[in-house]
Amino acid sequence: MAEIIQRDGTWTFDGDALRLTPGRDKNVSLLRRTLGELAVPLGALAGISVEQGKKTGRLRLRLRDGADPLLQATGGKLVEPNDPYLLTVESDRYGVAEYFVDEVRRALLLDEVPSDPVDGYLLPGPSVPLSASAGDGTASFDGEQVRLEWNWKTEDAKAAAGARSLALTDITAVEWHPAVGLENGWLRFTVRGAETKAPPKYDPNSVELWGFKKDPLMALVAAAVQARLPHPTAPPAVPDVPPKEPAAVPGQVAEADHDALLRRLRELGELHASGVLTDEEFTLAKQAVLRRM
Repeated sequence: MAEIIQRDGTWTFDGDALRLTPGRDKNVSLLRRTLGELAVPLGALAGISVEQGKKTGRLRLRLRDGADPLLQATGGKLVEPNDPYLLTVESDRYGVAEYFVDEVRRALLLDEVPSDPVDGYLLPGPSVPLSASAGDGTASFDGEQVRLEWNWKTEDAKAAAGARSLALTDITAVEWHPAVGLENGWLRFTVRGAETKAPPKYDPNSVELWGFKKDPLMALVAAAVQARLPHPTAPPAVPDVPPKEPAAVPGQVAEADHDALLRRLRELGELHASGVLTDEEFTLAKQAVLRRM
């Protein structure tokens, strides 16, 4: 087993998975502390590296595309303090960091883990239920339903409709984007049948973010929902359509009916000959078949 312990956190590798535990240092971000310990299976890794600086360096994990719903929902927009796959390393621990990297790389080679994208999530995403308040609202998710509630800073046009409840089955996409400079960020849910290009400030299915400390927590809500949506590489769902009956061909139908009526006539004749049908019954039945012909 390989392990490196730093103020920023502790990374442990047992040959099958890495456990990333955030540290208790005041510089550890709110997102990482809220997310808690992560278990990353070896098969989810695309690589690992150590980057050395004069005073501190960092260990960096690179995951296979599509393996983690958090990275999928945030689109690689998590800044370094919030990135759970970075670990700040003190310069006097560079030797331990290099040993840790060597152990993980050796396991990747021995297990012949590919670095190409995956077609299903290999990490479960944040646990639910969870709730985050930031920007102009609060987003909560219980595993089946997203609830959006507004605060006094919400635009009147959006707040007028009241709180929103979005069933997971109606959500087709989720996206988190941080505030950058003077541009506000957002947490946006795309709802089937209610797609819109309205700014998050006016979109009732979006929470607008202004770049405050709790904004990154909205990324955890996005990741929890993303983990329960179909994987981006999954083929689109095809509705069940009953097989079509073969098209009727008039000539074939008429021919089939004619043959059936001829068989019926033969059966009536046999029944009459054997005495099952009287002369009168046979005549009436035969006339009915002939009329249909």
